[in-house]
Amino acid sequence: MIPAEVLLDGYSQGIFPMADEDGEIRWYEADPRTILDIHHYRIPRDLRRILNRNVFEIRFDSDFARVIHACADRASTWISEEIIASYINLHKSGYAHSVETWLRPTVLPGGKKQEAKLVGGLYGVALGAAFFGESMFYRASHASKVALAHLAERLKTQGFELHDAQMMSPTLKSFGARQISCEEYLKRLRQALMKSRKF
Repeated sequence: MIPAEVLLDGYSQGIFPMADEDGEIRWYEADPRTILDIHHYRIPRDLRRILNRNVFEIRFDSDFARVIHACADRASTWISEEIIASYINLHKSGYAHSVETWLRPTVLPGGKKQEAKLVGGLYGVALGAAFFGESMFYRASHASKVALAHLAERLKTQGFELHDAQMMSPTLKSFGARQISCEEYLKRLRQALMKSRKF
């Protein structure tokens, strides 16, 4: 398991861990780096309609372990068992967080109640005024995007200054993510780490 202080030191230097296919953990630095502008998120139009319908319940840090296991549950993943154990430990230390999308409880025909169901989410690390997004998953259409939209609002409300997304994806691009040089990223990171924010 990677000690919490080693993980935090890595993030403070602009690097992040990923496991290779053989389970070996290596540290990476993305250049260019993908970030989301906390004060200028773009919520896709189709997602706005879903948010307005209020189909999902959003929870923060209610089941971090299930979220990271769900993120790892795919054919090819960099999230090894050691990565999972390391981030669960980091969560217990108060630095790793999950944003969870739950289907609200419903009453089925016959009066049987269906409990709330975890259908999407994401996890990442908060350090200073920076948030480092790690991975997302979904088991219902748009569920991970709903989590990302609520994360965006949380970071803005709490006064965070840097939302690091590491590498570009179609989902991130739809939210207005952009790429900056590693040099510019490290400058922004140093400034954000000088501040103190509560997730």
